[in-house]
Amino acid sequence: MSSRDIVRIALLAAIIAILGIIPPIAVPFIPVPITAQTLGVMLAGGILGAGRGTLSAVLFMLIVSVGMPLLSGGRGGLGVYVGPTAGFFIAWPFATLTIGFMISAFWQRLNMYNAFFSFVVGGIGVIYLIGVPGISIVTGIPLGAAAISTLAFLPGDLLKAAMATAILLQMRKYYPDLR
Repeated sequence: MSSRDIVRIALLAAIIAILGIIPPIAVPFIPVPITAQTLGVMLAGGILGAGRGTLSAVLFMLIVSVGMPLLSGGRGGLGVYVGPTAGFFIAWPFATLTIGFMISAFWQRLNMYNAFFSFVVGGIGVIYLIGVPGISIVTGIPLGAAAISTLAFLPGDLLKAAMATAILLQMRKYYPDLR
């Protein structure tokens, strides 16, 4: 791994952290807030690819695990792995991995549609697939009710996927050797 790779991994972990400064939006009927940090997760997988993007998410998670309050709302420490948001947080490396693989598969013919599709599948689908059961297990809410309650996140997550798409396509345009 080159020093350039290490810098990029750290930079995307820092972007995830910076997005944590944006205050979370509380959802009244579910103990999981809407945050901007999944945009950083999407960008890590899209810009860095599967391997480096996943390392970026894991680096961020390690920093949070040792107590740095970098999650939205100023949360950090090992307690984030046992709360209602744990499943969503644990899903981040899997999301970056999925996005990275999908974007790589589309790279030669990357356009707005397949980039957006990649961000939706990895950045929304994978995160919900792990996060929703996490809510159900931690809170005791039935799985179906937990799934329905997360529909409140969908408009914002689709907006984040659109933003990640626009950013990635612009970066690819100006930095063709990005990958």
